[in-house]
Amino acid sequence: MTSSTSDAIGELLAAYPDPESGRPLGSMGQIQNVEVDGDNVSVRIGVTSHCQPIADEVADAIRDKILSIAPGMKITVETPVHERPPARIGQIGLRAKSVILVGSGKGGVGKSTVAASVALTLQRLGAKVGLMDADVYGPSIPHLLGLEGRPSVSEQKKIEPIRLNNQMPVMSMGFLLEPDQAVIWRGPMLHGSITQFLKDTDWGELDYLVIDMPPGTGDVALTLSQNVPVTGAVVVCTPQEVALLDAIKAISMFKKVNIPIAGMVENMSGFLCPDCGKTYDIFGSGGARDKAEELGVAYLGGLPIDITLRVAGDEGKLADVLDQDERARAPFEKIVRALVRNLAAKAAAAPPKAALPTL
Repeated sequence: MTSSTSDAIGELLAAYPDPESGRPLGSMGQIQNVEVDGDNVSVRIGVTSHCQPIADEVADAIRDKILSIAPGMKITVETPVHERPPARIGQIGLRAKSVILVGSGKGGVGKSTVAASVALTLQRLGAKVGLMDADVYGPSIPHLLGLEGRPSVSEQKKIEPIRLNNQMPVMSMGFLLEPDQAVIWRGPMLHGSITQFLKDTDWGELDYLVIDMPPGTGDVALTLSQNVPVTGAVVVCTPQEVALLDAIKAISMFKKVNIPIAGMVENMSGFLCPDCGKTYDIFGSGGARDKAEELGVAYLGGLPIDITLRVAGDEGKLADVLDQDERARAPFEKIVRALVRNLAAKAAAAPPKAALPTL
């Protein structure tokens, strides 16, 4: 290895885009170590917790880049966590790097299960995540996660969210109501509750705030767009045409309030029979993929009908099953990695300009 090749590796790494910000790694202080010993190259590149779900992909891409200028070398790339706290965003000063909405054009498509599972999978893959249930009229997140109790108020006048396993902060109207109590509110009261959940909850410092949206097209999306810069909306639908028509309306709604579409997810995409191993397309298959291509939005992946996850959600053990069952969580890991990968590609294509944080 000549010194010129060693210098070339350093220059390559310095110019490589940070997957979170899109800015060069050299300027972001993320190159921790570069060692060259004969035919061996060892590199340590810090990757923020925001992008830890794709850290292995970042390592592979960097390895390929180095091989292009140093063929035949044995290259080791490590990606430890690079600490970078989030700036305050929006009018309410929320400390979160990305706000992800999970919505649908209609009810009954498994939207809440997808929202909770995406949040759990992001956390499992190394990100700092909060989960907010914005479905005020039909909050189901507490039941899916087996959470109960009433949020308290701290000395700083902040709402203390219920924490899943003492880690993930979760906020829902379900914590404030009796199980058989209904919410009967007009728009202004709904707006006020959503704003309070965002502003007054002690979320801490997050990479992702995942928000479970109410079904249909309503004013919750408008309320959110006015309070925080939403990174993107994930639209959940089932494969059949009647559900896709409603998903299109949801996409139209998000675009009208200037919320980018992060992608589409096809839920109930086939049923794998546990007895015979054959897959049955009960609701069809591939409809969301085709519609996403037609509309020019990303397709994040499909989720088969899984009896294990259905039972887990009913019993409030969704988090336990996703943690313990590799087969059950595999489709969600694929979706989460696609989501983070797309955010990284967007950042690389248009690195954000430096901005003063909200005080």
